[in-house]
Amino acid sequence: MPLPTSPVRPPEPSRTRGAAGPEHGRLSMTAVAQQAQRLLARRRPRRPFFECFVRTLIIVCAALAVVLSSVAIGDGHWLRTEDRLFGLWHFCTSANQSGLQCLRDLSRARVPGLAVGMSLARSTGALAVVVAIFGLELLMVSQVCEDLRSRRKWALGSVLLLSAFLLSSAALLTFVILLRNQATLLGFTLTFWCEFTASFLFFLSALSGLHVNNITHPWDRQGPFRVPSGDLGFYKKAWSKLELS
Repeated sequence: MPLPTSPVRPPEPSRTRGAAGPEHGRLSMTAVAQQAQRLLARRRPRRPFFECFVRTLIIVCAALAVVLSSVAIGDGHWLRTEDRLFGLWHFCTSANQSGLQCLRDLSRARVPGLAVGMSLARSTGALAVVVAIFGLELLMVSQVCEDLRSRRKWALGSVLLLSAFLLSSAALLTFVILLRNQATLLGFTLTFWCEFTASFLFFLSALSGLHVNNITHPWDRQGPFRVPSGDLGFYKKAWSKLELS
């Protein structure tokens, strides 16, 4: 009598490393992309040489303007006529033998509104220097400590330099308008032209800083990570080789 035999089961296919499902492949690709993101995040993007050169030149021009304006306001002697010297702080007269005799009372110059006008001129000029120093500090800090707010600091510093230009221009115009009857082109002293040059440098630095900040790439802005198409193909080939091995 034949013995009953159990049905023979087909052998189960051996599980190899290459038989992983698509979900496992996607998870592995995500892990590779995250690892690549960590490696790329360590790299700090470098600015182009021309951009760094322009920003450095703007800072140097602003610093030179601060120095020139400080010297011009501190000296204050801006106009020389035949026998008189007009300044922001003093009014001087020259005699034949005694030399210059300077007076702080500007009302003795016999120029209408000179005392009040010079007070306004030297106040706006000194305030322009203070505002420009703060603007210059913001420009330098934005380049030394680069973070997410560097562009805002640079823009604010440029705006302060533009404000310094307006204040220094107001001081120059006030001085010229008050002494328009005595002023001549050759009568203006070197310190007056220093203030004029400083005002121009404030204007040039402010506009250049704002323009550079608008046209350059925001290096500190970090968007979502995307694997480049060329690198993505490389990752796929590498992962397929790992599955077959």
